[in-house]
Amino acid sequence: MDFQLTDEQRALKDGTRELLAGRFGRDRLRAAVEDPGPDRALWRELGAAGFFALRLPEKDGGVGLGLPEAVLVLEEAGRALLPGPLVACQLLAGVVDGVATGEKTVGLCEGAREPVLWEHPAGCDELILVEGGEVEGDEEEGAQERTGGVYRSASDRVSCAPFASVDPLTPLARVLDLPRTEPVALDVPRLRREAALLTAAQQLGSAVRTVEMAAGHAREREQFGAPIGSFQAVKQLCAQMLVRAEMARSAVYAASVTESVLDITGAKLLADEAAVRNARDCLQVHGGMGFTWEADVHLHLKRAWLRAECWGAAGEAEELLAAGLIA
Repeated sequence: MDFQLTDEQRALKDGTRELLAGRFGRDRLRAAVEDPGPDRALWRELGAAGFFALRLPEKDGGVGLGLPEAVLVLEEAGRALLPGPLVACQLLAGVVDGVATGEKTVGLCEGAREPVLWEHPAGCDELILVEGGEVEGDEEEGAQERTGGVYRSASDRVSCAPFASVDPLTPLARVLDLPRTEPVALDVPRLRREAALLTAAQQLGSAVRTVEMAAGHAREREQFGAPIGSFQAVKQLCAQMLVRAEMARSAVYAASVTESVLDITGAKLLADEAAVRNARDCLQVHGGMGFTWEADVHLHLKRAWLRAECWGAAGEAEELLAAGLIA
């Protein structure tokens, strides 16, 4: 089996990076810190480019691609720290009218967690609540998915309260009550798996970007008349960052092909670790300036912390993988 990207997949990845670089550069990123709601004009442009309709059949106006291609696109979004309910809109493009074209935005939250958190509440037109569908141990693969329910509600019918977010680019609200009067017929275990994998893809993109930031700074910053990248301690940090990112890349790309519960769980665990630890090491390479608000390193670290708790935290993933090993 060949896991190398095809020419078409490379073109998709490069095109997404070029689009985001042109429409969401550093100035826009910094502006989004002050106003983190989804940019509706950019959202419509992404919709026109097929960002959200990537996996919809061509007969339904989509692009007709698969999960591996969605992973590549979300990886680039994570690299750019693009704010907004990207995973939700990618997964629900065929469920809520207007999402595929970028005319509407939709939120997706886990009802089994406490507190139930909603990302970008002010920018979403609708909210989808997912209940159940978690994974338990079984004798065969060490994992058994339970069925659950999905409920849809207009945003103005959801009772919520503000909730402090560690990531300035991702405002949160705590869902207090959501009317469960409009169920949606979706495969809940699959929805949860794909949400975890696409979140892992975002983490991968951030991990790769912090490697680039650290290496770039190490080449340019000089101490004692030499670039700091020539010092063994800094070389070691950058090398470890690259290893983490490439391990996560292999796991995320493979899981997008196999779609196995355990593969996706492992990929999310590795991508979370790479995103968080790489951002920390990137901050270390930047030294004192890495701690400042003007540097972008802290934005990657805060996003990585937030994403690491979404759709399967480390403790849950480790327990599930351990059950798979002894099954």
